[in-house]
Amino acid sequence: MKKIVIITGASRGIGRQIAKTLVNEGFQVIANYYNSEDKAIELQKELDNNIDIFKADVSKRENVRALVKYTLNKYGRIDVLINNAGISEYKMFTDETDEDWDRVINTNLYSAFAMCQEVTPNMVHNKSGCIINISSIWGIVGSSLEVLYSLSKAGMDGLTKALAKELAPSNIRVNSIAPGVINTNMNKNLSEKELRDLEEEIPLRKNWNARRYIKMRKMAN
Repeated sequence: MKKIVIITGASRGIGRQIAKTLVNEGFQVIANYYNSEDKAIELQKELDNNIDIFKADVSKRENVRALVKYTLNKYGRIDVLINNAGISEYKMFTDETDEDWDRVINTNLYSAFAMCQEVTPNMVHNKSGCIINISSIWGIVGSSLEVLYSLSKAGMDGLTKALAKELAPSNIRVNSIAPGVINTNMNKNLSEKELRDLEEEIPLRKNWNARRYIKMRKMAN
């Protein structure tokens, strides 16, 4: 029997690769997207339609409920939730606005909170489940000019730790993953110097993702 997995923000970047990997491993994936419909359809075609795609703005509760309801109506259960949807805001802290706060916090943190709330009853009923929150290294160490992003990911890590304790008696695992620099659209504006500076912050002075990213850029040019 296939495991049923919801992945938010699955049309691009990390979420897209997770979706492809899990489909190839035999999971039934419901890939959420919002703005990148063309990318979602492209992903579905690439995987020979062995994946559901579902448009939903997961920063809004009614959209979250619709996504979960669709999954439960079609498959009857949810085995895994991967909260991957996220955006960044690169500007001086003093230039951040209330609108920036709403957009980043709602997309990155509230969406994870709401998704967890909506899938938890089914997982508790089944006494089984796994929730994976895609956080960031910036949620641990912070990033200059990305205060809101860092804050949202730190909040996600707090959510993960607390919820893991609360749901453990129901045999539900909750974990977060904190990637470093990954070759995604979110990091496309980083210069080669910025990538090198990031490498210098690592004690071993080894950032294989950053080096590979620089190499790929040079090849593309």
